[in-house]
Amino acid sequence: MPSKGPRLCACGRVVPPGQMCVCAKARKAASDAARPSARARGYDGDWQTARAKHLASHPQCVDCGEAATLVDHIVSIRRAPYRRLDPTNFASMCAGCHGRKTAAVDGSFGRAIQSQVDP
Repeated sequence: MPSKGPRLCACGRVVPPGQMCVCAKARKAASDAARPSARARGYDGDWQTARAKHLASHPQCVDCGEAATLVDHIVSIRRAPYRRLDPTNFASMCAGCHGRKTAAVDGSFGRAIQSQVDP
């Protein structure tokens, strides 16, 4: 069975399959260094308690019905920080559905952030 071949990075380097280019590693390191800690972004002990309580009472993903491992803020805490611990703003999700929702709504991968109406 053939395997993937190497790819050419935007910087011009040939990158073996399954590896990151050194320029991509440097960009990621700079981005991670500039990112606030989870606690600074609102994911502290109070959030962990609320998250555990929500997952215990809502164990299935709201999108696909699989076992939920994450709790999503329906309205992002960037947009509505006062709803950070509001259980009506929580949705149980599996990792795949959460990744798709985040990429589509919260502006991942260079996409614009969709407008959300704060209920």
